[in-house]
Amino acid sequence: MVAVLPLPAIERPAVLVIFLLTYFGIAVGRVPGLKLDRTGIVLLGAIAMLVLGGFTTPEVIGFVNWPTILLLFGFFVLSAQLRLSGFFDRVAARIAAGLAHPARFLLVLMLTTAGLSAFLNHDIVCFVFAPVVATALLRRGLDPVPFLVALAIASNIGAAATLVGNPQGMLIAQVAGLGFGRYVVWALVPVVVALAAAYAILWALSHRRWDLETGIAPPPAVSQEPYDRAHTIKGLVILGLVIALFFTSLPKELVALTAAAIHLASPRFRTGELLRLVDWSILVLFMSLFVVTGAFEATGYGMDAVRWLTHAGLDLRSPTTLAVVTAGLSNLVNNSAAVMLLLEVPGVSQPPAAYVLSLANSFGGSLLIVGSVSNIIVVQQARELGIQVSFRDFARLSVPVTVAALAGLIGWVMLVG
Repeated sequence: MVAVLPLPAIERPAVLVIFLLTYFGIAVGRVPGLKLDRTGIVLLGAIAMLVLGGFTTPEVIGFVNWPTILLLFGFFVLSAQLRLSGFFDRVAARIAAGLAHPARFLLVLMLTTAGLSAFLNHDIVCFVFAPVVATALLRRGLDPVPFLVALAIASNIGAAATLVGNPQGMLIAQVAGLGFGRYVVWALVPVVVALAAAYAILWALSHRRWDLETGIAPPPAVSQEPYDRAHTIKGLVILGLVIALFFTSLPKELVALTAAAIHLASPRFRTGELLRLVDWSILVLFMSLFVVTGAFEATGYGMDAVRWLTHAGLDLRSPTTLAVVTAGLSNLVNNSAAVMLLLEVPGVSQPPAAYVLSLANSFGGSLLIVGSVSNIIVVQQARELGIQVSFRDFARLSVPVTVAALAGLIGWVMLVG
């Protein structure tokens, strides 16, 4: 928790207004007349907190959880090295070769996507897989939409299996001090249940509509990174060592940074090539969110809001309530912003509530297109190939999957306590 600072009364309302405007902007996603995206909106909110909130520069910098930022950066570099090695393209091409049996292909696609998303940047997995898989499906005469939705859903579910599957999981791990191994053991059952339910639901709702009804011209072959076997092996070995060291008491961010340093000192890839694939926008978004939520919490408004919600009968320490609220907020204001906000609630940053927060955030990210960056990436990649994945197309498959996944999570919490 952030310590409450003795701010003058005139500054507390200013902080509250900046906080509310920032989160409203995140929910809307844009500002009329401006080219701001959500990252830009949050960055402006952080700057406003520094300029108008009465905080000093050291105080604002102190709001940022730097271990989370460093851990994120390290994993971005790890993922970038494997991407430049052609690993992701090679795996996507191998999966696409199994289109003779669509049901089996769907299963392999979801399992592979979930497995990679558990240990690597799931946004990159979707970015690389989507065009390769979609192109292969069009050439085979199959409707790519249900398979692309399955790709996005599997990435969200798989990312919940570990604490490094997505940025929100890394943040929760750092703030709550979660052990990597204990979390994996606890999360394995609800993740497997969610993935099994997702496959069953997606197959049931789409297998009669797999044949492509409208003529979409198959696009030309997607450009891929040349496969480099030696550097792929190097990347996978280093990733395996990083994951193994996460089971020790070593600081996770130092382990990830050391691995990133090894890749940056590469005889094969230029530093600029690796850094170009780092998602700087996500890093800026997280740092800015730390400032906005930290400033809000420092005023004491956060605690006031929790008391008000408790008196109103909404107890966020209840696993069922926390899971539903997390999923809803993740789709309303962005999953990263939702986690930042909920971590300030007393008790949520402790197991098992922190486990529920991590899983519900990832599962809830599948509800709507806007619920997760990976969903948006898949839809955008499809659009570039002439494939339209509408809000309705996505929701028809994603809503029942998300409901089933959250129900499984709540059932697991009730079973194990």
